[in-house]
Amino acid sequence: MRISGGQARGIPLSVPKGDAVRPATDGMRQAVFSSLAARVPGAWFLDLFAGSGAYGLEAMSRGAAGGVCVERDARTVACLRKNLAAVAKSLGRDLPTVSVLTADAATVPWSAATPPDLVFVDPPYEIIAEIAPRLFARFDELLAAHADPVVVFEMPGAITLEPAGWACVKRLGKGAHQPTVAFFRRTTSLPVAP
Repeated sequence: MRISGGQARGIPLSVPKGDAVRPATDGMRQAVFSSLAARVPGAWFLDLFAGSGAYGLEAMSRGAAGGVCVERDARTVACLRKNLAAVAKSLGRDLPTVSVLTADAATVPWSAATPPDLVFVDPPYEIIAEIAPRLFARFDELLAAHADPVVVFEMPGAITLEPAGWACVKRLGKGAHQPTVAFFRRTTSLPVAP
């Protein structure tokens, strides 16, 4: 698994051994960031259930201003920090604007003065039905001051989410049991593309 684009393209990412982490594939991340395109440079992100940090670190490679990666498992956080150091080295600079929090993604506070522009959510598939309503309720509060945030949610193709106040404006991937990514925007601000 590698960073798929931007200045750190090709940098390998470590993943803890075992099945605790199911990282987004290089191809899926490439498609996600192609869809986000001009939204990434200068953006602030929140990467929930960050695992290896692939989404947040990909955003940094492609010009994001900074963000927060949230992961609960301490062993996985160690891999994430190693990946952050590798991306920072490739970019030739420290990344003081990226924080790594060892915390529960459903309850983590956003401490920056500005709400995130992009929220990446890649939870264990078995908890999506339980966690998604709580997360979107939290996003209503967290993103209230943002004019047009995007929530990028990875889930199996068999799952469809319809959170109140949010609309899925694009979905990448096919197959009921294959990974897909849905782009959600608030229904109060819906131009055509994510």
